[in-house]
Amino acid sequence: LRTLGRKGVRELVERCCSHARQLAEALQRHPQVRILNEVVLNQVLVKFVPLKGDARDEAAFTEQVVAGVDAEGTCWVGSTKWHDQRAARVSICNWSTTAHDIDRSAAAILGLIDRLNLAPATP
Repeated sequence: LRTLGRKGVRELVERCCSHARQLAEALQRHPQVRILNEVVLNQVLVKFVPLKGDARDEAAFTEQVVAGVDAEGTCWVGSTKWHDQRAARVSICNWSTTAHDIDRSAAAILGLIDRLNLAPATP
C-alpha cells in the first residue's frame, strides 16, 4: 500500500483477475480442457481429459499435464482436488505478469496436451 497506494493495489488486483480470465478463455477452446470454476478472481481451476480410447483416466491425465507443464518451465501450475475432482490450479499473482506471458503459458499448456496425445498411455 505504501508503494502502490490504493489505486495501484486495485489496478494490480484487477490486472491479475483479468489475466486469469484471459488464461481460462484461451484454455477452454481446447476440447480436452474443462474450466471448473467461474473465474472471478485470480484463480483458474482446470482439469484435462484424455482422448476417447486413451487408457488414462481424467485424474491421471490431469496430473501428467501438471507435471509436464512444471517441467517445461514456462509457467507453474499446482495440483489440487476440487469437488472430488483432480484439478490444476493456476494462480495469477505476480505484478510483472503480462498478457503476453498469459498467451505463452496457454500455448505451453495446450502444446503439452497435444504432445501427451501422441505418447502412448502407460498402465
